[in-house]
Amino acid sequence: MQGPGKAAAAVADSAPSPQAEGAEGSRSWTAETRVSVVVPCYNEAATLPILYERLSTEARRWNVDHEVILVDDGSQDGSWEIMRRVHEQDPRWKMISFARNYGHQTALWAGLHVASGDLVAVLDADLQDPPEVLAAFFEKWRSGYDVIYGVRQKRKEGLLKRAAYFFFYRLLSRLSEIDIPLDSGDFCVMDRRVVDLLKRMPERRRFIRGLRSWIGYRKAAVPYERHGRAGGETKYTFRRLVELAVDGVFSFSSQPLRLATYFGGCVSMVAFLGALFTLLQRIFAKQFARIGLEPVPGFATTVIAVLFLGGIQLLCLGIIGEYIGRIYEDVKQRPMWTVRDTLGVSRSLAERLAHTPPAAPLLDRER
Repeated sequence: MQGPGKAAAAVADSAPSPQAEGAEGSRSWTAETRVSVVVPCYNEAATLPILYERLSTEARRWNVDHEVILVDDGSQDGSWEIMRRVHEQDPRWKMISFARNYGHQTALWAGLHVASGDLVAVLDADLQDPPEVLAAFFEKWRSGYDVIYGVRQKRKEGLLKRAAYFFFYRLLSRLSEIDIPLDSGDFCVMDRRVVDLLKRMPERRRFIRGLRSWIGYRKAAVPYERHGRAGGETKYTFRRLVELAVDGVFSFSSQPLRLATYFGGCVSMVAFLGALFTLLQRIFAKQFARIGLEPVPGFATTVIAVLFLGGIQLLCLGIIGEYIGRIYEDVKQRPMWTVRDTLGVSRSLAERLAHTPPAAPLLDRER
């Protein structure tokens, strides 16, 4: 049986040529190149030792300066103690611990704010996205691409979950006003200038894979096989997956508002036609009676119509409420996270970065 490293390499070698969008030039890969790897963690005590072993082994092959930033999203299973021992063995592994659970996307965001590399990789601690594939991502970065993302060719998950992901990505693609690649997750490598622009985004409900597409720049896709978890249990419950899907749709599309408008117009048209038909029934009662279309006494039809229209109104209010709720969260300006402890990272810096940056023109910095 192939080990995880050989398996990932085989997938990368046998995969078709990655999709790409017009790379220009190339970048040097020298001892001065710095790589940052951001890893959000939540109750990953079972996988952290494996992650440390595999990622450290892979990092030695890069032959460049690197750092690994683990963001503990309020774990309660002893993950922080394992992280502390890892930091003592290798100070290049740096840690931020949240005071409570804020969610995967927030933990990822905190890591991006702290990362200092010329390129930044994003990797989940459960090792479903194999670190051995990062070498193929780096090759694309050296070729001049700014955003390199993984595209899942196979998923070792349950049928129901695979089906849910399949329909979610295609629904998001239809509704979104930007081009979000199908079957791509947070597993990616981004150039420094892309990360700097992401850090200046003032919004608080962040959908990273959508934001990196919205920014633009030159992108390339690397197909790979998504593995099963290296240990422990999934932290993405059905409710969290639904919340992520809602964030993805409402953060990058105004289509739900338009659909509500269109649907409301259609219902109003049906109601108007129904009222016109009822009026004609009363005016031409005898003629309608001859063809068997006599008015039906009672109020059952009226009750059904009222309930139907009431449901449509509540649905539309819910859609509007989702957008208003996001505006409300941005207006409050609360810190995006609170820090319990840090290792290798300034605590005051991590706390200061928790405040949303002021809105500013998204100008690419001089390099």
